[in-house]
This record gives sequence, structure tokens and C-alpha cells, in this order.
Amino acid sequence: MAVDIAIDLGTSRTRIFLQKQGKVIDEPSVITVDVTTDRIVALGEEAYNMLGRTSDRYNALYPISGGVIADLGLVEVMISTFLKKVVSSKIGMPRAVACVPGEITDVEKRAVVNAISCAGIRRVCLIEEPVAAAIGAGLDISSPHGSFVVDIGAGTTDMAVISLGGIAVSRSIKQAGNMMDDEIIKYVKKKYNMLIGKRTAEEAKINIGCVIPGMASGSYRIKGRNMITGMPMWIDLRSEEMVEPLKDTAIAIVRQIQDVLEETPPELIGDIHSDGIVLTGGASQIVGMDTLIKVATDLRVTIADDPADCVVKGCGAAIKYIDKLKHPDGSINPITDRF
Repeated sequence: MAVDIAIDLGTSRTRIFLQKQGKVIDEPSVITVDVTTDRIVALGEEAYNMLGRTSDRYNALYPISGGVIADLGLVEVMISTFLKKVVSSKIGMPRAVACVPGEITDVEKRAVVNAISCAGIRRVCLIEEPVAAAIGAGLDISSPHGSFVVDIGAGTTDMAVISLGGIAVSRSIKQAGNMMDDEIIKYVKKKYNMLIGKRTAEEAKINIGCVIPGMASGSYRIKGRNMITGMPMWIDLRSEEMVEPLKDTAIAIVRQIQDVLEETPPELIGDIHSDGIVLTGGASQIVGMDTLIKVATDLRVTIADDPADCVVKGCGAAIKYIDKLKHPDGSINPITDRF
């Protein structure tokens, strides 16, 4: 018997949703390769633990960058390996719903379809991330009512005003969680003359990240290399310091939200004024992000339950639309068939 699946192929993490079981895979989108033989040594959580800790012989990397596939071959292997963990070989060739950023090219979409198809999926349907996020957040996107969703992920921030199952206005930008990590690295380097890795920066962001002064307190110990002496060193980075490296990316996101609101039709903007903005994605949980958007837009801002899982849950909920794709003139649905 065939089983349908949903895949959130994220820049930072890959999540797989199985019909009747829910989320079954949630692992980092990282692969470690032996550069001398091109053999894959590890992937997922095991490869993530190797980031910044490999010798010259091995390279731990993210094969997905900015929401799009950077190395097709590695992504094919990663998806195949994850699927083998959860889909029995006795089960028929499944169908899949996969999400993609809102503004990528047809070539980039085709790369996603090819990567998933090579894992043995017989049919692949794509759904845009903000639409999946809205479904996963529990919003009714099929009614003639405007909903504004902002998904702040690792590689991209996708935002859209959705009505009648479709997107009225949308925007996809590179200012997101990974850019915040890069800014933390630059800040620590400039202020403390210390070099740290992306994994350390990400952990600091998760633990003490804040975008508004005074909204959080606490500290997080980070370790790295002194740029002057070359010796190991550590510092206790305070939460209030995190505002400096994170604020530019946060403000860039806010400005894009304002631009989308300015382009939204008057009737839909009235709905958004009543309902507010819904935030999803892991980076939406950074302290002060919702408040910053609220102050800038004068709208109510709500962070969805389990924001990091909204996209994969939305993909899972969209599985039931696959059959309806055979009849495009039927009821409105948010999925675009790319197979």
C-alpha cells in the first residue's frame, strides 16, 4: 500500500511528515563528505555534530542555501537516506508534497522535484512556504478573507497575504536566521577579537537572542580563538549585546512586511487589521521579534504554536489535495503540480 508524505526541505533542517503518523524526521540538513573519495561519511544530526570539527580530509556542509538546492547530488542522497528510515521497501512508491520559498525560479523548483523524485517518489507537488505555514498555523486560507503570514526561517523569510487559497501579495528575502548567525560572528570578531563558528553563533542566537534592548537578560558562554594570540578563549556574551548584531536583519524583515502591507488590496488590509499578523519559523521566536513588528505596523502580532513545525504540518495537511490536482477546474487549492 502506498503512503503519501510531506517534505520540508529547509536550509537548516529537513522535516518529513508521514500520513497518519505525523512528523517522523527532523534532522539538520547537513552532510559530511570525504573530500579524497567523495564518499558521504555522515548526514543529519551526526553530520551537524561535525560542523567546524573536521580535519582537512572531511567537509561538513549544508547542501541547501537560501532555500534552494546548492548541490543536487548531495540532496538526493540525503532525502533517500531519510526516507529509507521511515518508508518500508514493501510500501508502494509514495507521492509527496514539498514546500519551496515563495519567489524562486522554475529551474530551482525543478531541482527540488528532481531531488525528491530520485529518492523513488512517483509524483511530487510543490506548495509555497507561506501557504504551508498558514495551513500549519491553523488558518482558514480557503475563505475570501485575508490572512498575513510571515515565515522567518534559516535561509529565507517568506511572507504572504493569502485569500481564497491563493497568494495576493508575497515577498521572499534572504534576511533570515542564517544572516543573523553571520552578523553574530562579525560582532564577536570586531568587539572581542575572537573567531567563532556558525554553530556557536546559532546556539548563542537561540539561547540569548534579542532584537529590542531591555527585553531579555542573561548570558551565554561562547568559546573560540583569540585573533591576536591564536590561543583559545571564552567570553560570557550578554543578551543585551545581541541586539547590535541582530537588529539590522530584524529591521530589514520589518521593512519588507511594511512594503507588503502597502501593496495589499484595501479589502484584504481590513481583514489583516482585524486579525493581525501570524509569525512562523524558528527565528520568529527570537525575543522581541513580534514586538518589533507590532510597533512598526501597529497590528496585533501572534507567534503560532510550534512555529518551527508549521511548514511541515501545513505540507502534511495539504496531502489531501494531491488527487484534486487532476481536476484543476475544481475546488481551489494552494498546491502547484510540478511533476
